[in-house]
Amino acid sequence: MTRHFRIIGALLMREMTTRFGREGLGFLWVVGEPLLFCFGVLTMWTLIKPEYEHGIRLGPFVMTGYMSLLIYRHMMSFSMGALNANIGLMYHRQVGIMHIFLARNLMEFAGGTVAFVVVYVALLAMGQVNLPSDWLLLYTGWFLVGWTGLGLALLFAGLAIRYEIMERLVPFLSYSMIPLSGAFMMVGWMPAQYREPFLWVPFPNAIEMVRAGVFGEFVDTYYHGEYALFAGGVMLFFGMIFLAGAKTRIVIE
Repeated sequence: MTRHFRIIGALLMREMTTRFGREGLGFLWVVGEPLLFCFGVLTMWTLIKPEYEHGIRLGPFVMTGYMSLLIYRHMMSFSMGALNANIGLMYHRQVGIMHIFLARNLMEFAGGTVAFVVVYVALLAMGQVNLPSDWLLLYTGWFLVGWTGLGLALLFAGLAIRYEIMERLVPFLSYSMIPLSGAFMMVGWMPAQYREPFLWVPFPNAIEMVRAGVFGEFVDTYYHGEYALFAGGVMLFFGMIFLAGAKTRIVIE
């Protein structure tokens, strides 16, 4: 187990160096990139929308939704080219396919997490949001965002290796995450008869838990944490199955 942690840690450092370089901001772009996206969207929404949406302040609503959406989209998109970008590492027997995918997705999740904290502290300093109402619920929801994001990323990456058409579908699927994730709407805003069917999609459950942890009982939230955990595990399981034979499908020159 210690050996696996060392390999993933080394791959994390390599990933940050190759993607962001050693000069300029370097490693800080792991956090700076999602920060720029979030503050950009937050600024735009502040200019075109009212301060409150359905009784919820705009800043924390965008923060909880858009930062979660970035985790999903970045995990999914950057996993698609993970093997091709690290194909030379397949020469090393100690480095496995799962090491590469775990390192890349951990970097995206860690960068998104730090960016979420920075945005939260900034909004807290401006009086836009209070301290979380339920810390444990917030942590659990954020973990489920990462868990379901990892399952989705590995599932699509595994399918892309086996079926070439998946590479063309991923940009469309990435945009479809905007309505499917519930990032810019809450389940409570939907007509009652559509809430449970919508929650069959695992991603809104995790985001609703994050919002429940931030806003507390004064905002109606709907979620099934156990289902999100199970669905993420199922996607992860099938993703690992599809990736199991990936090494034989890639030509190492």
